[in-house]
Amino acid sequence: MFAVMGITGRVGGAVAETLLQHGKQVRGIVRDAAKARAWQDKGVEIVVSEYDENLSAAFKGVEGVFVMIPQNLLPEAGYPDSVALIAALKKAIIAAKPPRVVFLSSWGSEQPSGLGIVTPNRILEQELGDTGVPSVFLRPAWFMENTVYSLAAARSTGNYYSFYQPLERAYAMIATKDVGRIGAEVLLESWKGNRVIEISGPKEYSSNDVAAALETALGQPIATVAVPREAWVDTLAQNGMPADRSGAFIELVEGINSGWFHFGVPGTEHVKGTTDLVTTVKAVVANSN
Repeated sequence: MFAVMGITGRVGGAVAETLLQHGKQVRGIVRDAAKARAWQDKGVEIVVSEYDENLSAAFKGVEGVFVMIPQNLLPEAGYPDSVALIAALKKAIIAAKPPRVVFLSSWGSEQPSGLGIVTPNRILEQELGDTGVPSVFLRPAWFMENTVYSLAAARSTGNYYSFYQPLERAYAMIATKDVGRIGAEVLLESWKGNRVIEISGPKEYSSNDVAAALETALGQPIATVAVPREAWVDTLAQNGMPADRSGAFIELVEGINSGWFHFGVPGTEHVKGTTDLVTTVKAVVANSN
């Protein structure tokens, strides 16, 4: 039996699916049981937890646990919600002492600052690295599926409006199903102490590559348009991200553009996924129809 958090999402769902394919039993930890009915039909045990006292019970009697915290695109200053979740996770893991844990973190989490919306992942690594339980921290690159936020504009205008610049600069991306598969495969291993694993796709991709993938998936011409830095706040506000809450996202983008987010951190392992950008964007488009 393996306990999996986030089973109703892309990464957690891929973890669970991979474990089931290996003939393992899965316990899905969710906040809303109604969203997990399809998993129950596959024989998954569902435990409802609001990060309260029953979380440690959900972590007991298993071979391993996959842990992730929800990403908040509009965090409050100091990330109080994430900090509270991380504290609850630490308490539960120390109490349950599962044989091993795989945590979903993010690339860049070794950096002390300038991480924007992935700052909670650094906090998670800092807080959960001393539980005494053998732990792996997965640091995946930017998710390919985030292109979903650009679909509506691409369809209606024929443009891919990019904050990632210069447009020809390639950066690391990864498909979430690869992250989940790799996470599950690591969970099936046995190790001592802590490990950090960087995860990237089969190659790096530029904003121009994203536009080309959208063009292929949508079946219409798509041009790449760089959003001027001075227009970022207003552009994000027009797309539902309030000006007083967009700073964390902007900090993340600037970190990627500057190379602050990078791979090859000393002491880490590195694994590459196999799913390419075009395949992933085609799936994103299909799921949006």
